[in-house]
Amino acid sequence: MAVAAVKEKIASQLLELQKSDGAVAPEEIVAIVESIVETIEGDMSAVSLKVYADIEALARYIDTARSEIADLRPDDINAEHLPAATDELTAIVGATEQATHTIFEAVEAIEELAEKMPQEVADQISAAVTSIYEACGFQDITGQRITKVVTALQKVESKVDALLHAFGDESFAGERPKQPEKKTTAPSGAPARPDEDLMNGPQLPDEAISQDDIDALFG
Repeated sequence: MAVAAVKEKIASQLLELQKSDGAVAPEEIVAIVESIVETIEGDMSAVSLKVYADIEALARYIDTARSEIADLRPDDINAEHLPAATDELTAIVGATEQATHTIFEAVEAIEELAEKMPQEVADQISAAVTSIYEACGFQDITGQRITKVVTALQKVESKVDALLHAFGDESFAGERPKQPEKKTTAPSGAPARPDEDLMNGPQLPDEAISQDDIDALFG
């Protein structure tokens, strides 16, 4: 009921009481109060129904979003893909750093040998060695950039983990359908490699077969 109508109804009832020569029965006052309360309750019920409807629609939207996110298997992303990518990139940094140190050691040995050679040859070797040192600066640059990528992946992993906790880990539990393995396709116009399935790169240090295992195999 509109506020103006409520005021008009109450004013009308009070006006009737004024005409009663001051003799107001308690029942009449109770009737006015009850009328006001019923009006308020009616308005509140309408508001409550609207609020409930909005909350229900929001709950359905959240449930739908949760189902769609569950279909994307974010737990796979967080548990497998992101850590694997981080480990691979970290291994790249370690491998390039180790290779650079090996190059430096070899160059230092060349410099020692150059000291025993004629000056003209030693100067040429020195110039080549300087070029090698300058070229090895790539390791610092690539290392810094890969480290930034690893940091970004770790942030993504943290966000996905927060998303899983927000929706509840149990939302993504249960047996998941087996996805067909995806094969890497060659760029358009490029011939497919017959050994494409073998192009996985070297194993990570923790997963690679040790020299002791190899010796035991042939021992």
